[in-house]
Amino acid sequence: MRNVQIAGALLAWGLVVTVTLTARPAVAGSEAAIDRDVSAALTRMYDSVPNSRDLGGQARGILVFPNVVKAGFLFGAQYGEGALRSQGRTTGYYNTVSASYGLQAGVQVFGYALFFMSDSALQYLNNSGGFELGTGPSIAILDVGAARALTTSTLQNDIYAVFFDQRGLMAGLGLQGTKITRIDR
Repeated sequence: MRNVQIAGALLAWGLVVTVTLTARPAVAGSEAAIDRDVSAALTRMYDSVPNSRDLGGQARGILVFPNVVKAGFLFGAQYGEGALRSQGRTTGYYNTVSASYGLQAGVQVFGYALFFMSDSALQYLNNSGGFELGTGPSIAILDVGAARALTTSTLQNDIYAVFFDQRGLMAGLGLQGTKITRIDR
C-alpha cells in the first residue's frame, strides 16, 4: 500500500511539472490571439497531415482548436479555445470542453480541427446552443494513415476530425463527451 501512495505522489508531482513545462495557455484571451494561433495551427497541420490541405479546400468550414490541454488522474478534463474559418475568414469563436473518468493519468497538449463538409453540418453547429460531438451529424476521426488514403471519392461523412501537434504524456485521444460552445465576444 505504501508503494501505491508513493507512486501516486510521484505521478501527481510529474503532472504538475509537465503542465508547467509543456503547456501553452489554452485560453487565448483575445480574438486577435485566437486568430493568430489558429492560422499558425492550420499551417502546421497542413504541413504535417497528408491530404488535410485538400480536405480544407473542400470543407464548408473548419473549426480549429490550436491548443487543447487535457489532464487527468482517474478523472480528467480538457479545455481549449478556437475559431471557425469559412472561406478564409473567421466567422465565430468557440471553446471545447470535455470531462472523462477511468484508467487515465497524464497531461497532454494538442490541437484538432473539425472539417465541416456539408452546409447542413455547418448549419447544425451555428444553430445549436452547444454542439456535442457524437450526436448530430456523422463524424469521422482521421489518423495520419486514414488522412493519407482520403480522396474526393471517399469523402462520405459530414464532419472529419484531425488531431495534430500532440505533446505530453497521456494515453489515448478521443472526442467522446466533448461539447463545443460558441463564445460571444
